[in-house]
Amino acid sequence: MIASVRGVVTAILHDSAVVEVGGVGMRVLCTPNTLAGLRTGTEARLATTLIVREDSLTLFGFADEDEKQLFELLLTANGVGPRIAQAVLAVHQPDVVRRALSGGEVAVLTAVPGIGKRGAEKMIVELKDKIGPVGPAGAGSAGLLNGAWQEQVRQGVLALGWTASQADQAVTAVGETIDGETPPVPVLLRQAIRLLGKTR
Repeated sequence: MIASVRGVVTAILHDSAVVEVGGVGMRVLCTPNTLAGLRTGTEARLATTLIVREDSLTLFGFADEDEKQLFELLLTANGVGPRIAQAVLAVHQPDVVRRALSGGEVAVLTAVPGIGKRGAEKMIVELKDKIGPVGPAGAGSAGLLNGAWQEQVRQGVLALGWTASQADQAVTAVGETIDGETPPVPVLLRQAIRLLGKTR
């Protein structure tokens, strides 16, 4: 079990980062929020979960232990695989997910690509008693802006399954809402996802 990795970030891709650990480049799948906090050429530490399948070993990375613990909890629900669990964390902060599970907020969960109403209801039934303490509304830290927000938001939307044209439309729509200082990338990404959700 690889619980964490620490090393120099040698590449940042649309859905992952390569972290060099002891001379070995490890590809770690991350949410756009986590990728936004990384910088190529600098050292980083990511909490990780190794998913073992018959034909693959896949390493998922998280900004902190809180995200990792929630990811692993989501995987215990029937029908929730690593991609869906990662998509949940791409759309919502961990405390938002916990509040949704605790309070039965189906609409919050169905905002995630790949989760329908029945799936959200099943997740709530299976996980609401396992989530532990829930933080107050508004809790959670925003990610850092890293370079051009347009490309990061676009890549984040593409990684969650939308088309290139939909991603471009979302970036344009989000850009039109910015008045003054540009918000952090995770905030912009969540806004793009909400806009796309309305067009489905």
